[in-house]
Amino acid sequence: MDGEPLHTKVEKLIQTRLGDIILESPNGFPLHETNLYLVSKNGQVVWKAEKPDATTLFSRMRINEDGETLSTYTIGGHACDLDMRTGKIISQTKIQ
Repeated sequence: MDGEPLHTKVEKLIQTRLGDIILESPNGFPLHETNLYLVSKNGQVVWKAEKPDATTLFSRMRINEDGETLSTYTIGGHACDLDMRTGKIISQTKIQ
């Protein structure tokens, strides 16, 4: 994967055995889509992260110590753990 973004610019790229997890800048990214996704070694989008709210985008991410989940934060004030294999939300909290 060459790290080409779908809409804006790549803010963070984490290489994993599953492929590259890409976080694009939320600035200017379409709200109806998700700016966090996994791209396989052959360049295909494997999953797009489930969002806790349709009107928010992701602002930060990191791989957890278990190596199986991602910790993420959104511009809408959510903290979420995602399954790295599917991009689905495992847990979420609204930060006040």
